[in-house]
Amino acid sequence: MTFLQMVAVLIAGMAAGTINVVVGSGTLITFPTLLAFGVPPVTANVSNTIGLVPGVASGVIGYRRELKGQRARSIRLGSASLAGGVVGAVLLLVLPSSAFRAIVPALILVGLVLVVLQPRISAWVNKRHEGATGEFGPWWVWAAVLGTGVYGGYFGAAQGVILMGILGIAINDSLQRLNGLKNVLAGLVNGIAGLIFVFVADVDWTVVALIAAGSIIGGQLGATVGRRLSPVVLRVVIVIVGLVALASFLLK
Repeated sequence: MTFLQMVAVLIAGMAAGTINVVVGSGTLITFPTLLAFGVPPVTANVSNTIGLVPGVASGVIGYRRELKGQRARSIRLGSASLAGGVVGAVLLLVLPSSAFRAIVPALILVGLVLVVLQPRISAWVNKRHEGATGEFGPWWVWAAVLGTGVYGGYFGAAQGVILMGILGIAINDSLQRLNGLKNVLAGLVNGIAGLIFVFVADVDWTVVALIAAGSIIGGQLGATVGRRLSPVVLRVVIVIVGLVALASFLLK
């Protein structure tokens, strides 16, 4: 990897760290960047997952005020995220790389649709949010978070959008506090999947280091400046880069 490519990956990691805290689709920035520089798809996905873990942790620290009083909720739903992350990571490792190449374009497309529809999803969540009940929500929330964890452990694009939809509909709390909880749950998925990948997957540690460094900075930006960034601009950037990733898969 050339020096300029390394700088580009670092910047992509910073952007992804910011976006993950604010929107939750940072993989749609870093993953296609790695593909463009010739990193094999599965290696890119694995290295990206590990590299984004410090950035998510940085974002969680940035949202520590919103997380006060959510320990029990984080533990209960976090167990679902951990279990789902393990299943998703195992699926990535045991399924053939050809399956990943076939599935990922569909996952990227799903992620892009969710990002585009995010304003409508948020409006719907806000409307339904008034009917949310209890500290933990109804019984199905744990199962839904588990399923999202499986998705996140396997690929993870727009995992945050899905989590915010689930939490916002089901749990009676402010959306800012739920966004902090979303960061914890997504971080647990990435963390457990990344831990598995460290020991049994083909990891590009240069990529990991660059994305990690960038995402740590981005996590803090997302918790501060990122809250004031235009969501329209963020969505446009994510969609453009995601379409490039989709095209790169389909044209190979």
